[in-house]
Amino acid sequence: MDELVARKIPEPPSVAAWPNTAAETAAAAGDGDALELVELFFFAYRDFVGDADRLLENYGFGRAHHRVLHFVNRRPGLTIAALLDILKITKQSLNRVLKQLLEAGFVEARAGVVDRRQRLLYPTPKGATLARDLAALQSARFLKVMDELPPAARGAASKFLFAMIDSGERERVRAHLACAKTAGATT
Repeated sequence: MDELVARKIPEPPSVAAWPNTAAETAAAAGDGDALELVELFFFAYRDFVGDADRLLENYGFGRAHHRVLHFVNRRPGLTIAALLDILKITKQSLNRVLKQLLEAGFVEARAGVVDRRQRLLYPTPKGATLARDLAALQSARFLKVMDELPPAARGAASKFLFAMIDSGERERVRAHLACAKTAGATT
């Protein structure tokens, strides 16, 4: 504290002051609507993942396990490099979660056909079942909401979510969705 005063660095505002500062900043910038969308997005995400979180607790898993299992199930034979690219996490973070999923028998790693050093990830029957159960919970939430909205809202929701993705990533996401759709049609 004395060091801050000596260098004349102002103390950060107290936690109690943050909400007022954020609201004042949003109001001054005229982006109250955007700030409200940010908050709605946080609340929607909380409830969206909460459904899956409760099921994952039964297995001692968390959201990182869910993401890995989801993408491995959607694209069987996914390489570790491709999974790292999708998740945008470090290899160290993935290794911890993947090791748990492998040891618990939810995912298996097979050597690549062309390059035997390559590890291809596949869901086991147990992993595919859990991934489907998790997806069913989250899909049910989406379907319930879509049923409550006018028909045009479904397309608007997809466009909005797609627009939230960084512009440089959209083509990669579009390609991923196409691959996942094709993989889903064959399994």
